[in-house]
Amino acid sequence: MFSEKRDNVLHGILLIVLFSFSAFYIAEFQFIKNLSLSPLIVGIILGMLYANSLRNRLPETWVPGIKFCSKQVLRAGIVLYGFRLTFQSVIAIGSSAILIDVIIVTCTILLGILVGKLLKMDDDLALLTATGSAICGAAAVLGAEPVVKSEPHKTAVAVSTVVIFGTLSMFIYPILYRAGVFDLTPEQMGLYTGSTLHEVAHVVGAGNAMGKEISDSAIIVKMIRVMLLAPVLLIMSFALARRAVRAVKGETAANSQRGKITIPWFAFGFLAVIGFNSFDLLPAPVVNGINNLDTFMLTMAMTALGAETSFEKFKQAGAKPFLLAAILYVWLLGGGYLLVKWLV
Repeated sequence: MFSEKRDNVLHGILLIVLFSFSAFYIAEFQFIKNLSLSPLIVGIILGMLYANSLRNRLPETWVPGIKFCSKQVLRAGIVLYGFRLTFQSVIAIGSSAILIDVIIVTCTILLGILVGKLLKMDDDLALLTATGSAICGAAAVLGAEPVVKSEPHKTAVAVSTVVIFGTLSMFIYPILYRAGVFDLTPEQMGLYTGSTLHEVAHVVGAGNAMGKEISDSAIIVKMIRVMLLAPVLLIMSFALARRAVRAVKGETAANSQRGKITIPWFAFGFLAVIGFNSFDLLPAPVVNGINNLDTFMLTMAMTALGAETSFEKFKQAGAKPFLLAAILYVWLLGGGYLLVKWLV
């Protein structure tokens, strides 16, 4: 019995692994590269295509393996993401960049929660959408998912909003900068790009289109935002626990267990890995290999989440998540610009 259950889990994992290899292959196509779509994004698209076509033809016993990829593999991938960062890079960029990132992340999440309530959106979906816009796109949504404990289709919807507006920004920023619409120095433009674009891939794409000087600082500023993921998840965990306690007041003690705090231990692992990486103990090829493995693990997680998402669930979510993402996008575009002008 145990052996059969284990085999079923392995079947589900192998299915996701095959899809993930396909995502890496497709991500190498030139037109995909031109869009700066990472294997993570390709993976969630493949997963959604599977969910809306072949899903009903495969055994339900494979589902535990798919869920394993969307949870355990996801958390391990977030921890290993720390190998992309060092504390030295944060110090080198300066206090103004750190301050701008903190303000952007805080205001974006709070604005997302407020607008979500005004739009009468699902609380979890609004929080995931705001987190993705505020920090690092799909990776932030993935990191928040185990803390928020939302359904997979909500995660997929939140990721979709990030992809749409992040990709849009990647083309708009270089055009507006070259046209002189952004009255910013190369240093300021690097700060602006890194502190407001959604995905790391979007920052790389937009930065490279505007020149190396802008690209280098933009990527470091973006990575500082990525580092803010750990404290945000911890605060989020405490806030959600308090919300759950208030929601169950007057109910039985058993139901109040829903208000227990979920400590995102993987977030501490993420910070610990950054600290370890800051000592530069591993040779560059090893770190590059770990980063490639990490990208594959996160692609597996994204693919698994996509495999749990049908188009019917997108219809149920409606237009509100995309309206929220659009409002947050306008804030990042305008508010981020003013912050950089005032503080740098």
